Amino acid sequence: MGKPLFIEIWQKPATSCIIGICSAVWFYIQKNNIGYANVGISYETAAEGHYWRLITSAFSHISVLHLVFNMSALWSIGEVEQLGHIGLGVEFYLHYTLVLVVLSGLLVLGAYHILIQKFKLEYFRRVTSVGYSCVVFGWMTILAVKQPSSKLNLFGVLSLPISFAPFESLIFTSIIVPQASFLGHLSGIVVGYSIAWGLIHGMNNYWALSMLGWIILVAVLSMKRTGAVDFSFIKIESVADPSLPTVGFPTSGTGRTLQVDIQSARVSDLV
Repeated sequence: MGKPLFIEIWQKPATSCIIGICSAVWFYIQKNNIGYANVGISYETAAEGHYWRLITSAFSHISVLHLVFNMSALWSIGEVEQLGHIGLGVEFYLHYTLVLVVLSGLLVLGAYHILIQKFKLEYFRRVTSVGYSCVVFGWMTILAVKQPSSKLNLFGVLSLPISFAPFESLIFTSIIVPQASFLGHLSGIVVGYSIAWGLIHGMNNYWALSMLGWIILVAVLSMKRTGAVDFSFIKIESVADPSLPTVGFPTSGTGRTLQVDIQSARVSDLV
């Protein structure tokens, strides 16, 4: 018989908190009928300065199945928190979860930039990504390198050797869920290997708190600038010199503007 649930929660405090956050965000999104385009990240929204979406997209899910699949996999790999004796543990888990959230998202945007600018694939300009899979795939990869004897259990019925789980899951989700983000999952694997092989290292409480502070600052300022949230008590000074003349185009006599509904043109990308 397995361990009682409350004991597993006690042994996986960080994982349990993240699952609670993702579940609460999903409930809030469903209750308020918020669409994925309002919280997800795309190349287009990033170019417009919506940097806060890098965080909201990671913790948002657009369906209960999407949420359950990601959280089931996350719960299984939460054993990372109990592996302090091999250099992992709770602190390592928290530090590098922060790294995975940010770097995997930036890597996806970098891949979109190359596809758009070099290969002229404009389709990827409006592909909107949501979900925690980038981080999940990253931890699968780290666990595959650090603890290859582990198993990945999904829904309590499917068990995969962790050493093959990242690429097995990458292929499986791409076939079963056509909307699944191949680039998003692959970026999590790349960052995961970079952490496991020591290419990204040196995170401690100081650097983690510093990174978290900068993330919060950038997110709040970008929300203010883009009007996502009304932070009336925050003032962002203009860099323009009011003493210089301005140049602009005259408005038309009718005062009408063309409005295009881009909401329907967006494509969801589950991660």
